Amino acid sequence: MPNPMHSPVSIIGGGLVGSLLACLLAQRGFAVEVFERRRDPRVAGYAGGRSINLALAERGLHGLRLAGLGEEVMRLAVMMRGRMVHHRDGHCELLRYGRDDSQVIWSLSRGRLNIALIDAAERAGARFHFGQRLHEAQFGEGATLQLIDEASGAAHTHEAPFVLGCDGAGSALRAAMNRAHGLGERIEELGHGYKELEIPAREAAAGAARFAIEANALHIWPRGNYMCIALPNAEGHFTVTLFLPNQGTPSFAQVDTAAAARALFERDFADLLSLLPDFDADFSGNPIGTLATLYLDRWHLDRRALLLGDAAHAIVPFHGQGMNCGFEDAVELAELFAAHAQDRNWTFSEFERRRRPNAAAIAAMALENYVEMRDSVADPAFLLRRDLGRVLADRHPDRFVPRYWMVTFSRMPYAQAFARGAIQDALLHELADGHADLETIDLTHADALVQARLAPVAAA
Repeated sequence: MPNPMHSPVSIIGGGLVGSLLACLLAQRGFAVEVFERRRDPRVAGYAGGRSINLALAERGLHGLRLAGLGEEVMRLAVMMRGRMVHHRDGHCELLRYGRDDSQVIWSLSRGRLNIALIDAAERAGARFHFGQRLHEAQFGEGATLQLIDEASGAAHTHEAPFVLGCDGAGSALRAAMNRAHGLGERIEELGHGYKELEIPAREAAAGAARFAIEANALHIWPRGNYMCIALPNAEGHFTVTLFLPNQGTPSFAQVDTAAAARALFERDFADLLSLLPDFDADFSGNPIGTLATLYLDRWHLDRRALLLGDAAHAIVPFHGQGMNCGFEDAVELAELFAAHAQDRNWTFSEFERRRRPNAAAIAAMALENYVEMRDSVADPAFLLRRDLGRVLADRHPDRFVPRYWMVTFSRMPYAQAFARGAIQDALLHELADGHADLETIDLTHADALVQARLAPVAAA
């Protein structure tokens, strides 16, 4: 039951972060209302074509466990042990993410996870209002929200003591806040876009779906300045994403028809093209998604409004951490609310103080990871440093923890992982430069450098 001592909570956006936050706050006795522009996905289905599959890691799993969804979500997920790299010459190799199957990530359908979170939030007592578009917001003592019913076009007003914005990178609440009090918004476009395709499931002899390629991997076709990836879904199909520059050769400016796309794939992704029977329809029917990083100077208007998740710090998807970072936001804010419900000004300021450095760190690491995925995974020098890092991790598990492991398999703050990773990367370059294989690297010297430069780390 809602606690009458708590102010009611209004959330704009019922996607992943909004529905998890609604669940966590309702569990803590808050009366929560969520306003979502889309129709109820449990009735209308989940719109696709713009949604890169989710990579669920430890940070996101922690939030889902707190919501009571850990086991349910695991039944919807497919384990990915590592990156399956498809080289131009046709050979493949698996680059493991972690030491063994205890260190993996999970591929998950955005729509199925969103539905599970909405159900959990409603069970906890949250109320969802679907088909409600935020048209405008005014900020006086609290927040006055002007909402439009998407079905009827009727307008209505919702008065709230404060509002939380979880409505994504194109946040309508952020736009309203920015008009009221400038947030210092900066959007840095990557200059690349993406388009989704699909490898359908194959039918096994007994009628059960099976995967057309290795199921337990994130597949990458790196081609230097562009690439394709494919993530498995529990039903047996793969969501394929083509990442391509917006301008240049090749680019979406040139590859603007299914015929032009087919020619590109015949040249650079021939093995993948053979797995895409609906290639022309998928390419023509799915929109080009944009890729950009959002930076704000401030995330809140004193005690009246606060942004979190992509609405505050949207990032590019190349570290698979956008959702995981947003879930960390929801957990942090729910815990702060529970402890300091009567002091929203402090709560909002403290939330931003804690989360801003971590959001900046994962934004930087996501941009770096794009270069790694599309290019470095085929670079012998990168692979040597990667292998050396694993050797040092085995020899010094309390000191040398590969950055990917810190980001993916722990809940170490992103900012700490970023800073520690920079030290480790410099060390690897120093040790590996000029070498062609591990056998010629002086591991005794490497041990001494690790001991001298890296303090023991508690979280790995």
